[in-house]
Amino acid sequence: MKILNLKSITALLAIFIGLSMIAMWVMFYLTGSIPEIETRPLELALHLLAEFITAVLLILAGLGLIKSTSWGYSAYLLATGMLLYTLIMSPGYFLQTGDFFYVPMFAVFILLTLYFLRYVLLNREQFE
Repeated sequence: MKILNLKSITALLAIFIGLSMIAMWVMFYLTGSIPEIETRPLELALHLLAEFITAVLLILAGLGLIKSTSWGYSAYLLATGMLLYTLIMSPGYFLQTGDFFYVPMFAVFILLTLYFLRYVLLNREQFE
C-alpha cells in the first residue's frame, strides 16, 4: 500500500475544499438557508461567483498538482490566495448571524491552508 506524500495530500486537500465549497452552497440553497436571495440578490450573486471561481480553481489546481502540469503550481498559489480571503471573510457572516457552528471549521481550514501553502512555497521544486 502506497502512503500519500505531502505533495499528493496538498493536491487532494485543494480538491476536497473546492468540492466542499460547492457542496456547502448547494446544501444551503436546497435547505432554503440563504435569506440573502430575497434581501440582497446582487450582492449574493457576486459573492457566489467569487466562491465558485475559487472552488473551481482549487479543483483545477489540485488536478494540476497531481498531474505535475506546468501551470499547477501557479494555479495553486492563485486559488490558495482566493481561498484565504474567503476563509477570513466567511466566519464574519456566521458570527454576525449567531451561527457559531461553522466558525471552528473555518479556523481549521485556515490553519491547514497556511500549513500547506508554507510547504508548497518552501518546496517549490517538487511542484514545478
